[in-house]
Formats: sequence, C-alpha cells, structure tokens
Amino acid sequence: MAEVKASLACGVIAAFLSSAVLAFVEDLDDTFKDTRVNDVWLVDFYAPWCGYCKKLEPIWHEVGAELKSSGSPVRVGKMDATAYSGMASEFGVRGYPTIKLLKGDLAYNYKGPRTKDDIVEFANRVAGPAVRALPSKQMFEHMMKRHDVLFVYVGGDSPLKEKYNDAASELIVYTYFFSASEEALPESVSLPELPAVVVFKDGGYFTYDGKLVAIAIIDEKDPTEESGRLKTLMQRVAKEYREHFNRDFQFGHMDGNDYINSLIMGEVTVPSVIILNTSNEQYFLPSEPIESMEQLVQFISSVLNGSAQAYGGDGIIQRIKRVAFDARSTIMSVFRSSPLLGCFLFGLPLGVISLMCYGICTAESDDGSDDIDAPKREGLTDEEEEEEEEERQRAAALEGPEEEDEDVGEKDPEEKKTD
Repeated sequence: MAEVKASLACGVIAAFLSSAVLAFVEDLDDTFKDTRVNDVWLVDFYAPWCGYCKKLEPIWHEVGAELKSSGSPVRVGKMDATAYSGMASEFGVRGYPTIKLLKGDLAYNYKGPRTKDDIVEFANRVAGPAVRALPSKQMFEHMMKRHDVLFVYVGGDSPLKEKYNDAASELIVYTYFFSASEEALPESVSLPELPAVVVFKDGGYFTYDGKLVAIAIIDEKDPTEESGRLKTLMQRVAKEYREHFNRDFQFGHMDGNDYINSLIMGEVTVPSVIILNTSNEQYFLPSEPIESMEQLVQFISSVLNGSAQAYGGDGIIQRIKRVAFDARSTIMSVFRSSPLLGCFLFGLPLGVISLMCYGICTAESDDGSDDIDAPKREGLTDEEEEEEEEERQRAAALEGPEEEDEDVGEKDPEEKKTD
C-alpha cells in the first residue's frame, strides 16, 4: 500500500513538473499577429509530421524554462505552421522547423545549432539593443574575456555611427556590437582619429578605414568538407600573410549568402570566396575555384594590384539598379509572406490603369464630315452661314462647266460632224 502511495505521489509530482515546464512555451494561433506587437517573441514554427521538429520539442521547452527563470523579457512560443499556414507564410516560413525572434517590426532568423545554450544565447543577444554601451574599463575588459571578436564604436554622433548602427541592427544575429568612450578603452589602444570603429581580435586591434574585406562564405548550419576547407584557407592566409595584407585587408567568414546576395544584388554560391571594397561598394570574385592557399593569395594580390575584375560600385547606374532591386525585393517579400495582400496591393492599381488604357485605345470615332463640321458651325452668326453657303454655290458653279467640257470631249466623231 505504501509503495502504491509513493508511486502515485511521484506521478503527481512528475505531472506537475511537466505541466510547469510546458507552461513556459505558449501555443500560438492566428490571433498571435495582433497580440505580439508589444513583446519580444522567440517562436518555433513546426509541422506535426516533421522528425526534426519532434527532436527539437524537448529542447524548446528547456529554452522556455531557461529564459523564464533568468528573467529574460523574451516570451517563447510555438506555432503549427500547417494549421496556420497563412500566418506562417506571412512570417516567411519556408521550412520546418523555423526559429524566429520577432522584435517589433523586425524578424530575425536563427540558423545556428539547435541546442539549448546556443538558442538562449541568440535570444538574449538579439532581444537586447543592437549596440551595447561599455561605460568603463572594467566592463570593457570583461567583454574582451567573453568574446573572441569585439566590434566597438568609439566617438560621438557622426555619419559613421549611423552606418555602424544600421550594420549592427542587421548583423546582430551573428555577433555583438558595442560602443565606448575613449576613456573606457585600455591604455594600450591608441586611435589616430575619432570617431572610429575598432575590431579587437587575437590580442590586437584593427581600425576600420574602408579596407578591403576577404570573406569565405560557408554553411555552418550544414557544414561540408568544402566549407571547412575554404574557412581553413582563409584563416591560414590571415595568419601567415598578416604582414603582407594587414594594412589593406580584413579577413573573415560568413554563414550563408543572404547578406552578400542583398549587398551585391546577385547570387553567390556556397561555399565560395568574395572580396568587398567597403569604400566604393565594389566586389571581386575569383575567375576559377580556389583550390589551394597559393590560389587564394594570388587572388587577393590581384585585387590589391588592380588586375582583378571589379563588379558593382556606387555609380549612377548602380544606384538605379539598387533602387530597382530593393523595390523588387520588397514586392517579392510581400507576395511570399501574403500572396492575397500582394495581389490586392499591386493588382488593383494595375487593373485600373489597364482599363483606362483599354478605354482610350478602343474609343469609337466617326469620320463623317457632317459631324466634324458641326462643331465648327456652332457659334457662327447668320451672316457667316450665308457667306459659307454662297462660297459652296460658287464652288459648285465652277465645277459645272468642267463637267460639261468633259462630256463634250467624250462625244463620238460622228456627233461632232453633225454639230
């Protein structure tokens, strides 16, 4: 009897704990669109039949419990994307599971490892401000110990700060961005001018000044042997050729090609290598696949000496292309997120314009001389009408003899003799 009571108590406790954990993750429906605006949400869009979604489910509940217990403002939810396909399409869901952090009007995709710690770190990073302040040297040193790479803006308000904030808002999914006063920097850091963007890495620091950026574009979510090889090559060149390229180049790797595609208004294969000129928006692509470190060094050198083919730029034509590209991207995103709304917004004006053009082109016209002359006669006085009538009679009188002469000329010779 005692064993039965103990097992029953354990079952009740387990059920209570299970319900408590599940309470940290909210099931979302089609009312979510209207109620989410004032909160930051981390949402898992799933399909009931998806094996990866089932594997993520217990991890997702751990994420909800972790964020709740830590006092994070991020609310965690999940939505059946097959039951609410319209809502999922509006948020740009094209596969399962899709993890998104929704913050105001912005939606950030999570593409990292599907582990509790990685997802929680992503949520805390993106939910906070895009640029975090470092108010003291102690805080600066603490962040230096926590991060392998540190991006810091130093200085007051400026156009550079606006660009830095825009970049931080878009790239916060990859890393942290900070700002600091000159007094908060370590004494070993000396900046030639302010404002400045400084990158701290490998015990040193580099000042952003519109350098060329060499990037290995790889897929870290589903890494391949080729992605790993290009990433290693880029790291070796950055380390072994630092003295040759450090003054003009910065090196790195990027997960996926979404950002690069929007930047160059084209499609870059994954994995691949690209070099960006951040001062004039030009970019360079290798003429052949990079197979060795020697080829990568040769490609970088060709960009440096000006022999490599440059694409893009910031000229008038490129600016026009950028406007057209942004407009097309906006239209496509509207149609992908909500096809019916896209058809209404763009189809209705086009339909009205088409009907107007059709009406203009098919308007009937009467070529009758009476109808053409009628408007001319309107407004004429009686004297002017009599003058017109006399002119017509004179014209008819002049035409009469000519017709008679023609008739005479057509008489037979016998008739002429008779006359």
